Amino acid sequence: MDHPTASTSSVQGPIPHRTPLDSGWRLRLATAHPEAPPGLVDASLPATVPGNVFLDLLAGGHIPDPYLATNELGLRWIGQCDWTYEARFDWTAAPATATDRRDLVFEGLDTLASVWLDGHHLGDAASMHRTWRWAITDLLTPGSHTIEVRFRAPVTAALERADELGAYPHSNAYPEPFNLLRTMACTFGWDWGPQLPAAGIWRPAWIGSSSVARLATVRPRVGMDGTTGTVNVDVDVDQVGDGERPLRLIVHIDGSVAETRTTGGICQLSLQVPDAQRWWPHPYGDQPRSRLRVELRDGEGLLDTWERPFGFRTVSLDTTKDDIGSRFQLVINGEPIWVRGANWIPDDCFPARVSRECYRERIMQARAANVDLLRVWGGGVFESDDFYDLCDELGMLVWQDFPFACATYPEDSDMAAQVSAEARDNVTRLMTHPSLVLWNGNNECVWLADVDGWAARMGERPWGRGWWEHTLPQITAAIDPDRPYWPGSPTSPAGTGAPPNDPDHGTMHIWDVWNQLDYEAYRAHRPRFAAEFGYQGPPTWATLSRSIGSEELAIDSPVLAHHQKATDGMAKLDRGLAAHFPLPADFDDWLYLTQLNQARAISLGVEHLRAIRDVCSGSIVWQLNDCWPVISWSAIDGDGRRKPMWYALRDAYADRLLTLQPAESYLRAVLVNETASAWVTEVRARRLDLDGQLLAEVRLPVTADARGMAAVALPASVGVPRQATDEVLIVDASDRRSVWTWLPDRDVDYPLSAYDATTDVVEDGYRVTITARTLLRDLCLFPDRLHPNATVDRMLVTLLPGERATFLVTSPPVSDTETLTTQPVLRCVNDTQRTARR
Repeated sequence: MDHPTASTSSVQGPIPHRTPLDSGWRLRLATAHPEAPPGLVDASLPATVPGNVFLDLLAGGHIPDPYLATNELGLRWIGQCDWTYEARFDWTAAPATATDRRDLVFEGLDTLASVWLDGHHLGDAASMHRTWRWAITDLLTPGSHTIEVRFRAPVTAALERADELGAYPHSNAYPEPFNLLRTMACTFGWDWGPQLPAAGIWRPAWIGSSSVARLATVRPRVGMDGTTGTVNVDVDVDQVGDGERPLRLIVHIDGSVAETRTTGGICQLSLQVPDAQRWWPHPYGDQPRSRLRVELRDGEGLLDTWERPFGFRTVSLDTTKDDIGSRFQLVINGEPIWVRGANWIPDDCFPARVSRECYRERIMQARAANVDLLRVWGGGVFESDDFYDLCDELGMLVWQDFPFACATYPEDSDMAAQVSAEARDNVTRLMTHPSLVLWNGNNECVWLADVDGWAARMGERPWGRGWWEHTLPQITAAIDPDRPYWPGSPTSPAGTGAPPNDPDHGTMHIWDVWNQLDYEAYRAHRPRFAAEFGYQGPPTWATLSRSIGSEELAIDSPVLAHHQKATDGMAKLDRGLAAHFPLPADFDDWLYLTQLNQARAISLGVEHLRAIRDVCSGSIVWQLNDCWPVISWSAIDGDGRRKPMWYALRDAYADRLLTLQPAESYLRAVLVNETASAWVTEVRARRLDLDGQLLAEVRLPVTADARGMAAVALPASVGVPRQATDEVLIVDASDRRSVWTWLPDRDVDYPLSAYDATTDVVEDGYRVTITARTLLRDLCLFPDRLHPNATVDRMLVTLLPGERATFLVTSPPVSDTETLTTQPVLRCVNDTQRTARR
C-alpha cells in the first residue's frame, strides 16, 4: 500500500534546542480486521501527539465513546490491529558539523513500535514506561523528512509471547497476558477497568539538537545537616565527536555556585546552602522549594542547561524490630508520620489526555479529604512530571510502585533490558521531587505467587523476584540512595521468615473484607501498616446517568452490570447491604444505601486503624480515583465527582478524630490528635431514645498529646442500652461527633424523618438549612440530581431533634429550589425504613 501524504510542518531553532514534533501526524490502520469500520481501510486519519489510537478514532467520529453504555465490547478489535503513525516535516537548519548531534526522542511509546526516518529503520521500542532516543545526525539534512512509527497490535503480541513462554500467562490475576508486555497493565482489564489496550505516541516527541556536548543526565542528591542544605549533583556530560575539549560545568542554587571543568563523562559537584528551609508534607508544615540550575558552557558560550525545582528534606523508613514484629513507618525530617493515604490509579484509561489542571483538581480533592500520601499503584504508569510537581507544590507525599502488579513476570534478556532502562530512566527523572518518599518494587506479585501457588507452578523458571530483590534495589541504591526502597507490597522484611501478608511485619493488604467478610471484620485486623483495603460503592447519579443512560438506572440493568468489573461485584454489594440495611425499595434507595455502606465501611476501617496507632503506622485506602465511570472502591468517581465515601474519608482522616471503639465488654471513646499541640477537651456521651429523650449522660475530661491519642472507657450507664432497637449513643468532643447504634440500621426503629427546611440564594449557589424535628441519621444532599456541575460541602450528618445543619451548594441556577430539600436529592437512613414498615 502506498503511504498517504501527511501534512507538512517546518521546524527550526537555535542550538541547543528541542524541536517539538506535535503536529502533522496521520494515523493509518495497518492490518485489516473484520470488525473495523469499512471507512478505515486505506484511510489516512488526522492524529494527535501526544495521544493514542482510541483518542484519534474517537475525535474523528469513527468509534463511539468506549466509556459509555457497553461500547467497550464492540471496540476490542482496536487492540488486535497494527497501526502506523506518520508525520512529514521540513528541516531548515544548516547541515550538521562534526561537533553537532541530532536525536529523535519519544518520551513515551505505547508499546511495541518500530521507528523509521525516511525509510531508515532507527530501532524498536518495547516498553511504554521509558524514553526512547535515536541518533539521526547523519539522516537529518535540510529538506523534507518523514517519520513512521509502526505499532504492533498489543493483544496479538501479548498472546504470541504467551505461546512462547508457556506458564506465565496462567500466573496472573486476570485473563489477559498483560504481564508479558511492558505496558500499563490495567489497560488489559482490571476489576475496576475496561479492556482497552491501546497503541500510540502517548508522551511528547521532539528532535534534540546539541553542539559540542550535552547534559545527558543530572542526578541531584539533596540532604540536610542541621539547618544547612546539602546538594551533591552527578552530571553525565555527553561530548559530541572525538574531541575532548575542557568545558565548564556550573551549578546554581539559591545564590550558591559551584563550578568544575569536564571533558565528558560523569562528574560531581557539591554545594551547601546555609539556613535552608525544610519541605514538609501538607499537614506538618510549608512546602518551600529552591531551584537547581546546571549549565554546560564552552568558555562563555552556553551549550546546554537543566533546571528543576526541589525541596530540602530527609526521609527514612523505620523497620525496627519490636515485641510484635517489625515496624513500617515513614520518617520525614526526623518526624514519624502516621500516613493518611489513598491509592492512585491512572486517572484515565488514556493517560495522554490527563492535563495538569486535571491532576491539580484530583490532588486538591485528595488534600481536602485530609489525605497526605498518594500511592502510585504498580498496574499503571510512572505519572507525568506535572503530577509530581503538583505533589511537591501541594505537600502531597508520593509512594511510587514500579510497574509490576498481580502477576509473575519473565526474567529473560529482553525483559531485563527494558526493566533496567525503565528504572534508570524514571529514578533519574523523579529523584528531584521532595514529595516522592518511597520506591516500591511491585504490587501483590510476591503475595499472590505465594497464596495462589504461582511460584510453585513456575518450578525452576524465574518469575520476577529477581527484579524486586536485586535489579531494582541495586538501581535505586546507585542512583537515589537517600530515598528508601521496599521490595513490594505486601511484603515482610527479609530474614524474618514471615509470609508476605503477615500483619506483624511490613505492609498488609486487607481483602477478606469485601470479598468474604462484612466490614465489621476490619476490627479483627491489627496490621503494622495497611497499604490496601477498601469497599465498593457506585458512582454519583450524574455520572451514572451520563455513562449508562437514564433509562438504564435500574438495579437489574445489564448496562449497569457492565460497569461493574469485580467478580460477583453486584452480589457482594447486595450481601453487604443485607447485613446493615433493609432491602432497597427502588434504584434510588439502592444508590443511596450502597454509597452509604461504602462510606460506613471506610469510616470504620480507617478509624479502627487510627485507634491502634501504637501498633499501626498508616492507612492507604483503596482507592482515591477512577479511570472511567464504574462501580468501584473509589472516593472520586470516573467523572471526578465526590462520592459519600470522600466525605467519610475526610472525617476519618481529620487532624483530630473522635471515634467509638468496642472493647471486650464496654465502649471506648478514642481521641486521635495529629496536630502539633495537645488536644484538651471534654467528652460528652449521651444515651438517648430515638425521640431524642436523654436516658443517661457523662462528661469526661481528656487530653490527647500532640501527634498522639487518648482513650476513655464509657461507663455502662451510657455504653449499654436497655432497648437496643430504640436507642442511640451520641458522643461529642470539641467540634467532633461520633454516633453509635448497638444494632445494624435495619434493626433500629428509626422514626420517619421530619424536618423544617429553608433554601437561600447565595453567591455561586444555595444555602440549605435543615432543622430536625426527629432524629435524622446520615443526612445527605445530592445536588448533582439537579445539575451535573452542582456540589455540596458536607454529607453524612446525624442530627438530633432541634439541631440544625447548613449545606452549602455550589451550583448553576436550578429551576425549582424546593427540590433541594426533598427526595431523591435529600436523603437520610430514616427514609429507607419505609419498606420494612410496609
